Amino acid sequence: MPTRFQIRPAVATEIPVLRGLIDSSVRQLQAQDYSPTQIESALRTVFGVDSQLVADGTYLVVQTVPSERSSSELPVIVACGGWSKRKTLYGGDRWRERQDDLLDPQTDAAKIRAFFIHPDWARRGIGTLLLDACESAARAAGFTRFEMGATLTGMKLFQQRGYVAVERLEIPLEAGITLPIVHMVKEEPR
Repeated sequence: MPTRFQIRPAVATEIPVLRGLIDSSVRQLQAQDYSPTQIESALRTVFGVDSQLVADGTYLVVQTVPSERSSSELPVIVACGGWSKRKTLYGGDRWRERQDDLLDPQTDAAKIRAFFIHPDWARRGIGTLLLDACESAARAAGFTRFEMGATLTGMKLFQQRGYVAVERLEIPLEAGITLPIVHMVKEEPR
């Protein structure tokens, strides 16, 4: 029987669970696109939970919905990701180059941010469900354009969903290490 999923805003008490999910996702799913040194450095500096998104109610979790037949089964968070009405394009709480100024939906693009799927749940369409939920919420807030700093791993999904690569960026991490990502954009048809 297929697993059902629920998408809802993350809450602050879930941040430790989300950190573990992000760690597993990055270490396993991004290993083909980044070196172990890049992964470890990125986990210390740029990857992670952005508590501002959680506080804004724009960071979402995807969790399993227990079957009605099982009274002991608990929901499991299998993915997280969000959208932002703030200028920061990427990076969690430890990222030093944050810009928390609010965006104007009439002139700015909503930021699609911090997508991580637990490796045990990868390639089941969860990223697409999460992206659709983020875009819908941003549209409801008045945004018609979206942009992101996509990892090389995530870029494949986002291209399939209509995002276009604008430029490749090298994010400075620590000790001269950089992390290549791709600035991507998508504009809604009018």
